[in-house]
Order: sequence, then structure tokens, then C-alpha cells
Amino acid sequence: MKSPARLAAERKGRQGERLAAWWLRLKGWSILDRRVRSRAGEVDLVARRGAMLAFIEVKARASGEALDLAIDERRLARVAAAAESLAHLYLRPGDDMRIDVMLLAPGRPPRHLENVWHGG
Repeated sequence: MKSPARLAAERKGRQGERLAAWWLRLKGWSILDRRVRSRAGEVDLVARRGAMLAFIEVKARASGEALDLAIDERRLARVAAAAESLAHLYLRPGDDMRIDVMLLAPGRPPRHLENVWHGG
């Protein structure tokens, strides 16, 4: 059974994912999937705009300052590994693929960081 703190964190994470998906749709993206799991890890959102397929990690924090520490190379590597293992489910001929991050904090517009993973 999950602790109340863990349940609250999951609710906050899901709320952040809903907000990120809403913002992406406003920017012309189609949300293909949410919280997709693979042996390598989990991808919060899978989105498409034209021939671009994006695997998106969403980070919601209580402050903008906390966002600066929300994502690191280890987390990005896990998302990239999950995306690589899931890509065959979503890629179409001619598509490009990338890893993006959405950063969310109260009182700030969502920050969409594009193509953040270049291997490593």
C-alpha cells in the first residue's frame, strides 16, 4: 500500500501531465499516449506534430527554482532508453524522433525544452 505522501505526489504528477498535455495540444501536438511503461522505464507523454514524434518527460515542482534540479542526465538516460524501446510502436516511415522535457511550476508558463537528449 502506498503512503499518503506517495499518493499525493502521484496525484500532483498526473495533474502536471494533464496540464502539459493540454499545453502541447494548444501548440498543435496530438497526444498519442500517457504513462507508457517499458522494461527500460516510463515515458510520461508520447506526442506527435507532423512527422515529429516526441517522448516527453514532465516535471512539476512547487517553485521555479526547484525546476532547475528536476531533471538530470540519469533521468534523461532512463527516458531515452524507454523511448528507444517503445519507438517501434509509434514511429511511421519518415518520422523524426526526439526526447523533450516539460517543466511546470505554479505561477509560471509551462517550459517546453525540445530535443534534450543527445546520448551520453
